[in-house]
Amino acid sequence: MSSKSKPAIDPFYLSADKFFQAAAPTALTYDDVSLATLYSAVLPRQTRLDTSLSDRLSLSLPIISADMDTVTEARMAIAMALQGGLGMIHYNMTQAEQVREVERVKNHIHGLIQDPAKVHPNQTIAEVLKIIEDNHYSFRTFPVVNEKGVLVGLLSGRVVKERYRNHTVAEAMTPRKDVFTIAQKALKKDPIGAADKFFNEHLGINKLLVVDNADRLCGLFTLSDIERLSDEARADRKPSRDADFHLRCGAALAIPRKSDGQIDKDNFAAHLGALSAIGCDAVALSTAHGHTAGVGDAVRFARKLFKDMTLIAGNVTSGAGVEYLADCGADAVKVGQGPGSICTTRVVAGVGVPQLTALYLASKGAAKKGVRIIADGGITKSGDIVKALTLADAVMLGGLLGGCREAPGDIMEINGKFYKQYRGMGSMAAMKAGSAARYGHDVKTAQTTGPAKIAAEGVEALKELSGSVVDVLTQLAGGVQSGMGYLG
Repeated sequence: MSSKSKPAIDPFYLSADKFFQAAAPTALTYDDVSLATLYSAVLPRQTRLDTSLSDRLSLSLPIISADMDTVTEARMAIAMALQGGLGMIHYNMTQAEQVREVERVKNHIHGLIQDPAKVHPNQTIAEVLKIIEDNHYSFRTFPVVNEKGVLVGLLSGRVVKERYRNHTVAEAMTPRKDVFTIAQKALKKDPIGAADKFFNEHLGINKLLVVDNADRLCGLFTLSDIERLSDEARADRKPSRDADFHLRCGAALAIPRKSDGQIDKDNFAAHLGALSAIGCDAVALSTAHGHTAGVGDAVRFARKLFKDMTLIAGNVTSGAGVEYLADCGADAVKVGQGPGSICTTRVVAGVGVPQLTALYLASKGAAKKGVRIIADGGITKSGDIVKALTLADAVMLGGLLGGCREAPGDIMEINGKFYKQYRGMGSMAAMKAGSAARYGHDVKTAQTTGPAKIAAEGVEALKELSGSVVDVLTQLAGGVQSGMGYLG
């Protein structure tokens, strides 16, 4: 028998359709299943992780950070986009605050320091040394600007020394006429390409300042950052960027309602419009139970107003739920009710379908309607992602990212170990902060009367500090590529 021949033990090598039908009525989750290895003509490093959430939104890493207030704000979303994934900004904040968080991501150009530390001509080198010490800066070169922000010179690190402490910055700086700059308008849609071209044409120069039409300082490029980004551009997994070179970012919305339960359309439209205006790449209408008339109405309303916006809706656990939301206008549907480590929906409400079976059922509906599905919850290791991606287009992670330094919240030390707070959006604390609407409760009731009037569907916990997002995603992506290699 050749390596490509049909296995002799067919009952143990079933397709998804035959496997889940054979298992019925037993429903399965990730730990119940192991994938069978197949003949492979590819090495793990040759596999590609590209996916898409709509015809307008593609990613080079099929991982989304969860819209949880202890997981995703701007810092996490920036890190996710730089690694090829997507961050989904949570909604436990005011609408204006959420728009600002998305705006921070969209305006972040990795490699361009948009607000560089700067000094003034009348300061002394001693004062600059104090600034470096107080802020723990690892650099000693500073642009020099006047009181109007106009560039007047560059203070080189070679003169920021104790021996020159009594000299002024004006005496020690390189004057404006000798400083290399580039006009902000010359960056166009490819700032990194423009900076790379400059450094290739000016050997020995390692700083490039960006100025506007009035010669005000707008940013700073360093050669080391550009060299690193050039290497990044040659990598298989590229950062998630839109057509204007901005990092991609998503945002979750709670559907605003009036006192009679009807959608507050004016409020909803204004929020969607503000996100659309700053280039938000995806909006998730985030609820615990997405297969409902109210969520369907909200999706239809959003789709009618913004025909080109990538809309994510959920959560559901059935093919019928996916088909319903697809018919309403969703591009992608989140699948999962209760599988998360800090979600207690299955205990409190007694509902939910084990996650792998839920994904299978959802995938049948998605295939009928041509939409994507996102596996949301229950993933604790890279092997679970491999299993999820046999049925889904992407995964949404909370717990695996909640311990990263880029997650919101302070780092706590307990008995010599470091932790970050992690809580379900159905926890009492999160609902009091604003997420009660996700679970069908009134926000004002949650904030005032508390647990006597609402049922929590999540808990609070601590996540041991797990390092940076880059480290975590590199390990997860490597595991997924290994799984793809085994599966051929």
